[in-house]
Amino acid sequence: MASKAAPILIYGANNNKQDNPYSQLGISGFAAAGRLAPSNSRVQRVWQCLSHTHRAIIPVEDEVPSTSGAAPTTQITLVRAYDKDLSSLPKPLSAADLSPFSGDGKKVRVAYQGVPGAYSEAAALKAYPKCETVPCDEFEAAFKAVELWLAEKAVLPIENSVDGSIHRNYDLLLCHRLHIVGEVQLLVNHCLLGLPGVRKEELKRVLSHPQALDQCEMALSELGVTRVNVDDTASAAQIVASEGVREMGAVASTRAAEIYGLDVLAERIQNDSDNVTRFLILGREPIIPGTDRPYKTSIVFSLEEGPGILFKALAAFALRGISLSKIESRPQRRRPLRVVDDSNRGSATYFDYLFYIDFEASMAEPRAQNALGHLQEFARFLRVLGCYPMDNSSTN
Repeated sequence: MASKAAPILIYGANNNKQDNPYSQLGISGFAAAGRLAPSNSRVQRVWQCLSHTHRAIIPVEDEVPSTSGAAPTTQITLVRAYDKDLSSLPKPLSAADLSPFSGDGKKVRVAYQGVPGAYSEAAALKAYPKCETVPCDEFEAAFKAVELWLAEKAVLPIENSVDGSIHRNYDLLLCHRLHIVGEVQLLVNHCLLGLPGVRKEELKRVLSHPQALDQCEMALSELGVTRVNVDDTASAAQIVASEGVREMGAVASTRAAEIYGLDVLAERIQNDSDNVTRFLILGREPIIPGTDRPYKTSIVFSLEEGPGILFKALAAFALRGISLSKIESRPQRRRPLRVVDDSNRGSATYFDYLFYIDFEASMAEPRAQNALGHLQEFARFLRVLGCYPMDNSSTN
């Protein structure tokens, strides 16, 4: 193939906390910081060849961090009418609250979207049982919390077995310079919560995230309740506890019931019992891949035009016996259309896509290195988002 190869982008963070968290280092920078042991010399050579260039030949606009604010959301004012003391709970951070922070060396801080009792917090605690969780009011605030040293890690949902991918977080992965350093799979147990002493038959309104309400449609339809959308499941429990209205319930976790002093009126009310959410663990610096356990690598790329080009790109993995566990396509947000010269009908336009792929191999393996080298022949842009150990633990 005569086409010019696209560079593979791998971003590293400077060890100096006062430097810009978007700093890009080659492998020599990691070695200078003492992050590579001599036994990793082979991996060092690999990562050096993958990180010698920092910019794509054809820039991808989606790669530029967004400076515009998030879309406005409806705010719900909480009225204290129940005796459960909620004042000790941490307030979710917004993007405006974030400022550079130099950690104090105590517990690892893990950012997540939501309020205490959210499923994302449960995933953070599964990954880091002794961590200090940092609630954030939106996904982008969790990214920024890590970039600005307010947290060491962020745990964010990327896909659900019932409702599919969380597209917002795919877009944010490209806009920010964080690295995927792990994954967590969590079994979702939707519970019906109410004030102490209330029976589920007394409920008239049930609050929760729209996705949770949809996933519990059968159970809620049997009760004949009105469904009310709120920002997340734990916020629903917080509202029920704060307003103290007996006919109001929430769909949330058992941890949310414990935090906000609510009774669990029914467990596992979701339509599908095998409801699993996969979360990504993000950090400022990538981990050095190994071969001591099963690894997964996540990449994003765009392709040149031509017949069968996606088939050729995926064949780079199939020819080397590498399994793909995930493929997701997203139109480029700031340059969605590509103009093609059609000799029969003049010009035509179609969407220009980015492809996100997870494949089951470590970047320390020659077959993975060769597959990405092969993919470069067809790619206009290629970036490694992370190479990390697979989560093979129980989803409970």
